[in-house]
Amino acid sequence: MEDLSQKLRQYIKIGTPAERRIAKYFSEHLNELPFETASSVADRLELSPMTVGRFLRSLGYHGLDGIKVHLKENAPTLTSQLPNILEQLQKDANEGRPLATQIAEQVEMLQHIYNLAGQPQWQEATTTILSSDNVFVAAHPSLAGVGRHFCDRLTFARDQVLFLDGANGSYIELFGERSADGLLVIIDSPRFVSSRLLARSARRSGYKVLLVTGQFTEWAHEFANITLSLPPQRANSRENLAAIMSLLEYLAVAVIQAAGETAENRTRRIEELQGMFAYAPLR
Repeated sequence: MEDLSQKLRQYIKIGTPAERRIAKYFSEHLNELPFETASSVADRLELSPMTVGRFLRSLGYHGLDGIKVHLKENAPTLTSQLPNILEQLQKDANEGRPLATQIAEQVEMLQHIYNLAGQPQWQEATTTILSSDNVFVAAHPSLAGVGRHFCDRLTFARDQVLFLDGANGSYIELFGERSADGLLVIIDSPRFVSSRLLARSARRSGYKVLLVTGQFTEWAHEFANITLSLPPQRANSRENLAAIMSLLEYLAVAVIQAAGETAENRTRRIEELQGMFAYAPLR
């Protein structure tokens, strides 16, 4: 990459007017070249495709495809770029750029979840999800899509996972009989006003309760066996949706990884069944 950049700098200094224009464009738009063609570059610069082609050959490439291959093979890893990316992101956020501010908040959120994943309660949550006879997941209707997706992800690791939307008003699926070794996962949110009552009732019925909630939920340790705390909620976010989605996704990944060969076998079986039923012709 450095060799290519050096060649482009040289052409910018000593090339013909057309070469200087092409070299400057390439230098400023390296990340966009994979989506370009010689003709599109020529159109942008009001040059002929032949002129662009000659320039590429002078760089040592047989057309734009050659430079695309070079960029792909020599692309810097994300890890090596990360310090510079974060520094630029923080600089842009400090300058008041809205998108940079939002992305910086997302980075902080992921850092919180990463730290949480190293805590004992994360490992306990993973183990309990795998070892319980039944796993129920409950959330406010506004988060039903998130809850169902979490259940779908857990099915790659185990059977007997059910989402409860509370539509019947009774949670009869949960409280029809006492549980010997069941788990209720509650995705808490400000609008889920029955989450505390649900947790307390589940504990009394013999369930363990895994609570995904904010950091300052006072009743968490009284009615939940395991608590996974969400990052601080932003003022403009009612449900802390991005944090909830991220935490549940990484938790599901941790459960699937912990299931090991069982998850691998289930994944293959799920793919086989999807092949049979997902696109079955009408009869």
